[in-house]
Amino acid sequence: MEGREKTQILDGEGIRRALTRIAHEIIERNKGTEDLVLIGIRRRGAPMAERLAARIREIEGHTVPVGVLDITLYRDDLTTLAHQPLVQRTDIPFTVTGKKVVLVDDVLFTGRTTRAAIDAVMDLGRPQVVQLAVMIDRGHRELPIRPDYVGKNVPTARREVVAVRLQEIDGEEGVVILELPE
Repeated sequence: MEGREKTQILDGEGIRRALTRIAHEIIERNKGTEDLVLIGIRRRGAPMAERLAARIREIEGHTVPVGVLDITLYRDDLTTLAHQPLVQRTDIPFTVTGKKVVLVDDVLFTGRTTRAAIDAVMDLGRPQVVQLAVMIDRGHRELPIRPDYVGKNVPTARREVVAVRLQEIDGEEGVVILELPE
């Protein structure tokens, strides 16, 4: 993403602390890990879901199943993305029916990605509940969607971009605000 780095919101340690807190909140709200599954929204939601599962395992001593969801074909802006959108693999090796599903994503902005993810999950089965965990909630919602678990609320201008950088994808850790050229 092109733009001038304006502000660092979180460093690697801040991301680690936020994920640890979110893991505790998920366990508390769901009264443990029974029927709990995590589904990371592809790209950065996937490694975040893996990290959350590792934290939950450390805290509770129980392994929570993790899946990866590609929402490309569920997007409402598919025709504006590209002539041939790149569809990647959804890998959810468990049933979602009757489960407490926690969708995991990096940034919540308009809510459209989350809506697409909910549609995709519902096509897979009928979960008991669907919750949303995000590292950054930046506001500007266009749909009535709110996160259940938030690493950090960051008010932003529309011309700004929040970039979550994870070691697994970007080779570095941190959350920054980029200012796009006008």
